[in-house]
Amino acid sequence: MQTFWRRPLLAVDAKGYGGVDAVTQRQLQEAIERLLGESAAAVGLDWERWKLQEGGDSVFAVLPEGASEPDLVDPFMRRLDAGLRAFNHGRKRESWLRLRAAVHFGTASPGPIGFVGRAPVEVGRMLDSAVLKAALAAAPDACLAVAVSPTVFNEVIAQAFTTIRTEEFREVRVVEKEHSGRAWIWVPGYDTGALDLGAAAVSGAAEAAAGEEAAGKARAAEAVSAGGGEAVDARPLDAPTAPGDTVVQVYTGTIHAQGAVFGISK
Repeated sequence: MQTFWRRPLLAVDAKGYGGVDAVTQRQLQEAIERLLGESAAAVGLDWERWKLQEGGDSVFAVLPEGASEPDLVDPFMRRLDAGLRAFNHGRKRESWLRLRAAVHFGTASPGPIGFVGRAPVEVGRMLDSAVLKAALAAAPDACLAVAVSPTVFNEVIAQAFTTIRTEEFREVRVVEKEHSGRAWIWVPGYDTGALDLGAAAVSGAAEAAAGEEAAGKARAAEAVSAGGGEAVDARPLDAPTAPGDTVVQVYTGTIHAQGAVFGISK
């Protein structure tokens, strides 16, 4: 049977790594590994048990069973941001270490050359998304930009399990390759909602809307096909009821509603 984990997942990648010389690249690689390890150890995330997939300036990690998601999102990221600032102090801007990070919770399994499963793909798409890159580019003094999945945002951030408030995050659309979905981004030290994400935010929203429209038409066509009727344009779910429209409410099961009015006719 294949190894199967449902764990917190973290991916990081360095900005501008390919534009520096080999000596600086080595320094950045060493700093990434050191800062991740120090940040994890400082907040009790047991760095020695992390399952790592490394690739030069990037790291994908599956955290151990029982690892705290709130600790990964909050104190770990704050510690990592502080470590990055300390490392960059006194360095030329072009040799700064600036990271994008993505956090998810889901299933992953080790494969022949890397982790496999839907969750590793999703966290990778968030990490490489144009909108997260745009957020870091729009915050020139920031050392870190973080994206979290809907699962992490809804179950950790929105439930107040961290000291980071929900309004410090910005909801965005992530459309990368075959993946289309939502994410929430946070740039420590910046008003993330005020960052100019430019075409990355607009194109992501437009592509996602187009995908949703196409999916809606496909569902409508399937329904018509199943019923043997002719295809018609489906009304958007958020469109208001127009005057003259007929509204039918269907109830199933036993209803106890003495005195209620279920229909009005003229």
